[in-house]
Amino acid sequence: MPHFTVVPVKDQAQSSYDSLEGINWVDHRDTGQDCPDHQDGAEEHVNHKEDSPFLNNADTTGRKNDFYDRNLALFEEELDIRPKVSSLLSRLVNYTNITQGAKEHEEEEIAEASRRKTPKSPNMGTLMGVYLPCLQNIFGVILFLRLTWIVGMAGIIQSLLIVLMCCSCTMLTAISMSAIATNGVVPAGGAYFMISRSLGPEFGGAVGLCFYLGTTFASAMYILGAIEIFLKYLVPQAAVFHSADHLGRDSALLNNMRLYGTLCLSLMAVVVFVGVKYVNKLASLFLACVIISIVSIYAGAIKSMTHPPEFPICMLGNRTLVRDGFDVCAKTVIMGNITVPSQLWNRFCVGGNLSSTEQCDDYFIQNNVTEIQGIPGLGSGIIRENMWSNYLQKGEILEKAGLQSVNVHGPIENFINYVSADIATSFTLLVGIFFPSATGIMAGSNRSGDLRDAQKSIPVGTILAITTTSLVYVSSVVLFGSCLEGVVLRDKFGNAVQQNLVVGTLSWPSPWVIVIGSFFSTVGAGLQSLTGAPRLLQAIAKDNIIPFLRVFGHGKANGEPTWALLLTGLIAELGILIASLDMVAPILSMFFLMCYLFVNLACAVQTLLRTPNWRPRFKYYHWALSFLGMSMCLALMFISSWYYAIVAMGIAGMIYKYIEYQGAEKEWGDGIRGLSLSAARYALLRLEAGPPHTKNWRPQLLVLLKLDEDLHVKYPRMLTFASQLKAGKGLTIIGSVIKGNFLESYGEMQAAEQAIKNMMEIERVKGFCQVVVATKVREGIAHLIQSCGMGGMKHNTVVMGWPYGWRQSEDPRAWKTFINTVRCTTAAHLALMVPKNVSFYPSNHERFTDGNIDVWWIVHDGGMLMLLPFLLKQHKVWRKCKMRIFTVAQMDDNSIQMKKDLATFLYQLRIEAEVEVVEMHDSDISAYTYERTLMMEQRSQMLRQMRLSSAERQREAQLVKDRHSLVRMGSLYSDEEEDVIEVPPEKVHMTWTREKCEAERRNRNNAPENFRELMSLKPDQSNVRRMHTAVKLNEVVVNRSHDARLVLLNMPGPPRDTDGDENYMEFLEVLTEGLERVMLVRGGGREVITIYS
Repeated sequence: MPHFTVVPVKDQAQSSYDSLEGINWVDHRDTGQDCPDHQDGAEEHVNHKEDSPFLNNADTTGRKNDFYDRNLALFEEELDIRPKVSSLLSRLVNYTNITQGAKEHEEEEIAEASRRKTPKSPNMGTLMGVYLPCLQNIFGVILFLRLTWIVGMAGIIQSLLIVLMCCSCTMLTAISMSAIATNGVVPAGGAYFMISRSLGPEFGGAVGLCFYLGTTFASAMYILGAIEIFLKYLVPQAAVFHSADHLGRDSALLNNMRLYGTLCLSLMAVVVFVGVKYVNKLASLFLACVIISIVSIYAGAIKSMTHPPEFPICMLGNRTLVRDGFDVCAKTVIMGNITVPSQLWNRFCVGGNLSSTEQCDDYFIQNNVTEIQGIPGLGSGIIRENMWSNYLQKGEILEKAGLQSVNVHGPIENFINYVSADIATSFTLLVGIFFPSATGIMAGSNRSGDLRDAQKSIPVGTILAITTTSLVYVSSVVLFGSCLEGVVLRDKFGNAVQQNLVVGTLSWPSPWVIVIGSFFSTVGAGLQSLTGAPRLLQAIAKDNIIPFLRVFGHGKANGEPTWALLLTGLIAELGILIASLDMVAPILSMFFLMCYLFVNLACAVQTLLRTPNWRPRFKYYHWALSFLGMSMCLALMFISSWYYAIVAMGIAGMIYKYIEYQGAEKEWGDGIRGLSLSAARYALLRLEAGPPHTKNWRPQLLVLLKLDEDLHVKYPRMLTFASQLKAGKGLTIIGSVIKGNFLESYGEMQAAEQAIKNMMEIERVKGFCQVVVATKVREGIAHLIQSCGMGGMKHNTVVMGWPYGWRQSEDPRAWKTFINTVRCTTAAHLALMVPKNVSFYPSNHERFTDGNIDVWWIVHDGGMLMLLPFLLKQHKVWRKCKMRIFTVAQMDDNSIQMKKDLATFLYQLRIEAEVEVVEMHDSDISAYTYERTLMMEQRSQMLRQMRLSSAERQREAQLVKDRHSLVRMGSLYSDEEEDVIEVPPEKVHMTWTREKCEAERRNRNNAPENFRELMSLKPDQSNVRRMHTAVKLNEVVVNRSHDARLVLLNMPGPPRDTDGDENYMEFLEVLTEGLERVMLVRGGGREVITIYS
């Protein structure tokens, strides 16, 4: 599907239409002709009109048929800028989702369109496109290396609390993310794209960099996990640094991690640089390793009920011994009927003599050596001992409660024989370490361009993946606590179980399944992070919101982010140099929590602001859930590490301020009022920077009201309609014009303003009032259209009433003001809404419990017809009405395909509506249409002749009244004067001659002759075609929508030739006959609705 985007366009040559009524109009229509003179000499002009891929795309070959389509003759003068719906839909289906956000990317797409292959249509479903990638990103190193240790330290209850907190946080974030991701198409960029397009570039840049840093540190964490598995469980002999004493053992391990981590990072960076496609191909293999490893854990837990694996634990007193350097867990062994010291004895005693114990460790001598089962099994009841926490300080020996022990201090040299805690543990520390195992929920949204139906797959796949992983974590916590001995759970590196991976001891059929599977899964996750992080940085750099990152937007010829990969490797190396998985995990937890916090904030803000573009297809969200998720993210940040949280927030705040104030003027006022004025001024200046993006567009109304002689609002329902459409959001200006002189009518103007304000309060319209005094009402309206608002707070839509009684009045003021206003709004690129029969519109106290709002989409002029019913349905009066969209198919259109394409388009727009395509076959012009056109032209000709002189006006007006029995009625602005200035009669002394007398006699005889000419008129063929369109469309609309609560119609533009103005009014009247509530809508020349988030 295409997208709507802001593209500055060059001015085209002005047509003769531009100079009508003295209006300066910049024409953006594609004439289909080359204008070399203009292109060479004209200055490029950037204007507030937003173009789109399908507003100006009509090719010249199909244009002639569009212009001269008999059934659309009423719209033919503007089909170049307002194409037929059928031609629009045919172009929509040829578009595919492309990455947004980088202007250079879009320009390159256009430049290389000729030599680019046809893009492959997205065909990934929920399972392969979202569910499995999320599983792969969520399951990771923490599950295999740290979850058993977390259960041993925190106990089952607190471990379940940790899992519940982290998974609830990610679930709430996934709900918010699903709402944002289904609010249009989310191209590549994932969280960064969603946040930056929802909260603006400042938040987007700050959180995008936080997400980038989190992903980069995640690659360091995965690499450290892989190296830990490699050095501890796969090839311990590969260690380069060694230490004999217990004090140097930890530092030797860290140095080994740094050495091998740096080598592994370099190797992975080369792989990503050379062939990223191989990384994506190996993703399925890495995911299979994860799934097989998890299944082996469950299989081993079930098997342990009957046949628990043999992993004995050697205990000295109640202390856990390192199972290394001895094979028999006893002080002595019998060899050939002789009791000799065991290998264990030699580790605690200097001499090998059993009779001499002076040189032995006192604790060793006074306590017994026992052997307990490391994995009692699922049915052993060990779960009771593992329910509660057992936090340890650094260096504290792992002890088992319940075993007898004589507490005697031994020499410090023997401390290396015991299993001890390498770091101090607490609940908050474990939260920070575990949270990375709940991240990875953005994998689905990052692949939205590859999904067959992203708006369905992303919510379902992400929430199912989080549910699956949460169940796995919860069940794993319970299984680990039910099967493993407490001292084994607290043994982080498996020293008590013969240097085996603790979770591997439970797996079936062999511990090597877990060791090898976890190694490959961590390597794969590290490669995925090193692949994704540079692309995220490149997307941020290409948006050009952070100037010093601009260099990282460049890369190889094929688009690979070379410089971004280099920076990512350097930052990941910082994490490698930390060398501790337990210290790196809280760092990336901070950055991910910051990102999730702003995803929730974005959803909550969009929901509360109720912007017109906020139409998520995912309905199961609420702003309260988003605020709860945001609060949980903030709480988890400070729970896991308050100082890391402050640093992360400080980094994000500095980036935010840098983006916000780069090149912006900062000013502070005095006191509260000065601060408010400064904030208002700053906001107006920010709005002045450029036109709003399509997704932020909402109708900012200028409502033109008419006042009666007593300065009361003549049609209060205009205000009612405005309040229902706006619902208190955005800008509403109520304007009116008083005829007169400003110096004399100032008091009258103030009284009129007060009357309008009182009516605004009654109708609950939140906005501003502006009354203008002008010598001509028409000029006053033009002034309102030009000058209302300030800076960026200007109206973009004009609402005006229908000139009731124009047909019964022979006074041209009845409709000239109306048409002049239409032309002014067109020239100013403003949208126009004309509610007809506004007195029949519902009040704010009425409720429609059923019925339809019917949209008749004849030509496309920016999407106003789609947006207005959606906005009305937000109000309680219209909320229960259903939306129906009708479009017209001609003879050469495929109506079945049109209906399918239109349904797809509405699905992408997140608008629920019933779609119907009405076929209008070419038919002969009926006698009724011909007669109706003839009567219209006769009346116009008569009124034109009546204005020739005052004498003829009096005589022919009487003929009109006699023939049609017309009754004079008030017009829209009946107090407006004629453009023709009538000179007051003066007494002139004339001398009659024969020539003058004959001329006067001829003039008197002209009127009957003119009337006889009227009777023999033949209607203009152009008017016949237009009348045919109006009659045919009216028949179809009345037939389908006679019982609709409201009908919205495309409003044809006024004729370029001003001589046909009165005929234009007749066409509009015929088009809307027989409809109780109808609104004519005319777009402002820019897209107002988008399929993108």
